[in-house]
Amino acid sequence: MLKEEHSVMIKSLKNQGFYQKDIALTLDVHPKTIQRALRREGVPANPRPQRGSKLDPYKDQIDELLSQGVWSSMIILRELQKEGYNGGQTILREYITPKRRLRPRRATVRFETHPGQQMQSDWGEIVVEIAGSARKLFFIVNELAYSRRFHFWCTDSQDAEHTYEGIIRSLEYFGGVPEELLVDNQKAAVLEHKTGQPPRFTSRFLDLADYYGFTAKACQPYRAQTKGKDERMVGYIKGNFFVRYRSFDHWAHLNQLAEQWLEQEADARFHRTVQEIVAERFKREQPALAPLPQHRYDTAYRETRQVGWDGYVDIRGNRYTVPDHLIGRTVAIRIGLDETVRIYDNETIVATHALRPAQQGWVSQPEHHARLWAETMKVEQRPLTVYEEVVTCS
Repeated sequence: MLKEEHSVMIKSLKNQGFYQKDIALTLDVHPKTIQRALRREGVPANPRPQRGSKLDPYKDQIDELLSQGVWSSMIILRELQKEGYNGGQTILREYITPKRRLRPRRATVRFETHPGQQMQSDWGEIVVEIAGSARKLFFIVNELAYSRRFHFWCTDSQDAEHTYEGIIRSLEYFGGVPEELLVDNQKAAVLEHKTGQPPRFTSRFLDLADYYGFTAKACQPYRAQTKGKDERMVGYIKGNFFVRYRSFDHWAHLNQLAEQWLEQEADARFHRTVQEIVAERFKREQPALAPLPQHRYDTAYRETRQVGWDGYVDIRGNRYTVPDHLIGRTVAIRIGLDETVRIYDNETIVATHALRPAQQGWVSQPEHHARLWAETMKVEQRPLTVYEEVVTCS
């Protein structure tokens, strides 16, 4: 039996071109029942009295979102809250769950690209053992859409700097640059992306794109399947690499095993969709990739500091020396992912330090403050006659 809330769903699916028999099949009713519902522009009211819920006024809006392909209960909840809904997520899930079989997966068209056209990027996370302790790690996966060859890199953060580092490592692994890079709407790359409007990328992500010569692209909001090839690789890595390898000595050991596994297993796999071995298919894509730039893009954290009166700057809870002629001036700080601190005066490096916790003490280079020490150690010299006069007077 159809319920009243099915009417909006039936109309929406009919407007999208679904046949009545398909709608009837998914709702487990006879096609004539759907035909009658469409004729009367609704379904018969249920004669049995039902207790209302907070969700009732919003069911039409929910059905409309579902018909548009929005199936995440969290996203729908946020949309309803904007309209004044103050109920919980559980009742919303109970309403959505029976409708999931209506999800039109068969209507999705696979998008194939030509060699060298696109690379897709995504993040995954998992808990593993590193150096004897359970650690949550993040891994960025970058996959060439044509050949399905992919590369991943594991680290302890998925911020902007690590995102750029992971992208560059993959480009270096592939030995070239594709025409475009498709990312999800993560904050590392996208400032804002509204449905039906072009995305606004961060200035540094655009700088990275310009440096390597690829076009930045982002998935449409609520359309993660646009980047489905790469998202499937996240699950593939979890179900293969992280099943075979469960503990690691350190981060370098982890990424060393990852590249070894990529070469021996992932590149050598037979891909059922394209009916070809990935490494063989990549041989046709590699010539279509643009060459890498001569110098690597700097993925370091970028900050500024004012040099103190004592010739030090404060960085992450510790202090580091700067040449004394820069006292009182503003300098640029770059903190590399290898924990190297570089201090710049305009575009010139004036100091390099290894990042160190505050417990180990301030980081100093004596030559930076040689002039200060020379001036401090100057001793005033007096003629001996001064002391003779003092003795005579006494």
